[in-house]
Amino acid sequence: MAVKSIRDVVIKGKRVFFRFDFNVPLDDAGNVKDDTRIRRALPTIRYAIDQGARSILASHLGRPKGERKPEMSLRPVALKLGALIGQEVRFVDDCIGPAVREAVSALPDGGILLLENLRFHAGETKNDPEFARELASLVDVYVNDAFGTAHRAHASTEGIARYVKDKAAGFLMKEELDSLARALSNPEKPVVAIFGGAKVSDKLEALKNLITRMDTILIGGGMANTFLRAQGHPVGRSAVEEDLIGTAADVLTAANAKGCSLLLPVDVVAGSAIAAGARTGPVDAAAVPENDMALDVGPKTSELFGKEIARAGTIVWNGPMGVFEIQDFAEGTKAVAEAVAAAKGYSVVGGGDTIRAVTQFGVADRISYISTGGGAFMEFMEGKTLPGVAALDS
Repeated sequence: MAVKSIRDVVIKGKRVFFRFDFNVPLDDAGNVKDDTRIRRALPTIRYAIDQGARSILASHLGRPKGERKPEMSLRPVALKLGALIGQEVRFVDDCIGPAVREAVSALPDGGILLLENLRFHAGETKNDPEFARELASLVDVYVNDAFGTAHRAHASTEGIARYVKDKAAGFLMKEELDSLARALSNPEKPVVAIFGGAKVSDKLEALKNLITRMDTILIGGGMANTFLRAQGHPVGRSAVEEDLIGTAADVLTAANAKGCSLLLPVDVVAGSAIAAGARTGPVDAAAVPENDMALDVGPKTSELFGKEIARAGTIVWNGPMGVFEIQDFAEGTKAVAEAVAAAKGYSVVGGGDTIRAVTQFGVADRISYISTGGGAFMEFMEGKTLPGVAALDS
């Protein structure tokens, strides 16, 4: 879907509502522990300053469920953003009401105001029209730069757009959409998708959609166990979604019918427990001992997957190959991360665990694009329309 960029609307001297994803971790002292999401918003904010816009910034933090919880205040974000941007970031302790309107009125051209946590109001997640109208009444232009929340039809991501005429995507949102479209809509062949993580249920819809788009799909992690069981192989005490064994078999059949090569592990690293020191060694993926669990893909699988990744023109990756947080079961994920980083093809990585993996193994700077979206990334992979994106085209 083609959406306007912030460059396509006039914001000079205008009151602009920016929806960002500042859902960042805070330490016990209330300071920002990881400012990655704030940094990804800086290009849009700097552009707004340069254009002389009056920027009203909004976000959620955590899940306060409509209640005011001081430990989920965005005040620490205002301090961190001010330090990063080199300019005062004003803060108001609500997101609607007289105090907010007064703060917006006092904002000079080029000024920045951060509103308090949107989710302190139940109307945000309920997409309440009245709450959305109140947010919209503050501004002249609406800009969504929060791809990570684009799959949610909330007041600040979807509802507000109904009441603001001029709307656009921020630089990060546009970058996300363009990067994912490059990987899915017009990819360089062959296209390889890599899926891992614990559950088939988390990736099922994406798999169904992608078997019609991918040349090869590589499946590792805990979700591979359900597919191995669908092929009739014993997987010991490995986690299996019993109710999805039949569905996994259907996916395998459909992939074959569509000409998509769906590859499962040929060997796995087994362990007696999900704990350091519990490794019992690599075993055939079709013969996991009854008292063991498959906790990583094995060296033969890493080599097999690596060859497919190396020849890919486009690579999409979501989900680790094993319990990479434990060193005994990290080699498979590390091997895939290094293979993706070394590949000549265009690579897109999404999902919190996958991002942690490429960071942990020191290859993040060699990935073509790292998405900020978790749920939004997966719903895009599923072929769904994201409410926060569709709203920009309304």
